Amino acid sequence: MRPPVPGRVVADPDRRFYAWVIDRLIALVAYAVAGVAAYFALIRPGHTVLGVVAVVVVALVVWFIGVLMTGLAGVTPGKSIRGLQVVSVATGEPIGLGAAFARQAIVGLGGYPTLGIGDATLAWMATLDGTGLRRAWHDRVVGSVVVDVRPQPVAPAPAEEIPDRVVNLTALRLMPAEASAPTPVPTPPPAPRPTQAPAQAPSPARVPPPVPVPVAASVAAPAQPPAPTSPPPRWRVTFDTGQSFVVAGLALVGRSPEPRQGEQAAHLVPLQSNDMSLSKTHAQFGVVPDGTLVVMDRGSTNGSVLLRGGVAKPLPPRQPATLLPGDRVRFGDREMAVAREA
Repeated sequence: MRPPVPGRVVADPDRRFYAWVIDRLIALVAYAVAGVAAYFALIRPGHTVLGVVAVVVVALVVWFIGVLMTGLAGVTPGKSIRGLQVVSVATGEPIGLGAAFARQAIVGLGGYPTLGIGDATLAWMATLDGTGLRRAWHDRVVGSVVVDVRPQPVAPAPAEEIPDRVVNLTALRLMPAEASAPTPVPTPPPAPRPTQAPAQAPSPARVPPPVPVPVAASVAAPAQPPAPTSPPPRWRVTFDTGQSFVVAGLALVGRSPEPRQGEQAAHLVPLQSNDMSLSKTHAQFGVVPDGTLVVMDRGSTNGSVLLRGGVAKPLPPRQPATLLPGDRVRFGDREMAVAREA
């Protein structure tokens, strides 16, 4: 999926839906307060027309505030809370008041008169956008796109993103011990030659044996070969859906996982979620250079949970955690079991 402008990614449908719900609830609360106030202040005393006009004026003011915020800043209360922004596809900047007026008018005409059927149709059109920008008719008309403006986490460098407090004793035991330098054997000094007596004719029958002269030699202890290292462990993961494989690189889990731009994923694991608690790209896991299996939640909506020894521990978003044999990890309503093979 190509980004609309450098450094931006297209907003996820889940975040757009929650932003829409927040905006709609704020509007409905404002309408309800206006209606109650108009009833007691105007309609009940007999000024029905004025009461209806007051409610309509409040609705128009709320709608116009949405136009101003969308056109000038590219946000609404819901989008601001969920980290989204409406920008121009061509410039990457807010779309301006004219385009925001047209965009809000299309959304309003599609939603309010049909009790939400129009909103559902726009959402369905966005999912069918072949350009990958997830734009429905209101965005296509004004040339806008909804992008995620949250700081995007950098793909973890496996050797560096393990927290300092995690000490992998297994990996330390697998490291070969450094061979110690051989201890040199001291060379004995040469023995002095015996002082010969004045020359005399030796007796033919008695020839003295030659005096052995020790030869200096330096004997070095043979170098010890390094201890053989054990092969790195093989990690197998098994999901409650029946999927099972040996981890051979970065794995992404979710309803329809997609790697970020420039991210290389060896495994894409799409999972069905019965209660929609699983995000599109929910979490990731992989084996780091020292052979450890590491998992990280990618800022999912409902989070991930590590189950170890019968104790459940929520995984902080975007913080890697080391997995051990026998661990289980819960992604939404799906579960993954971890095992190490010889």
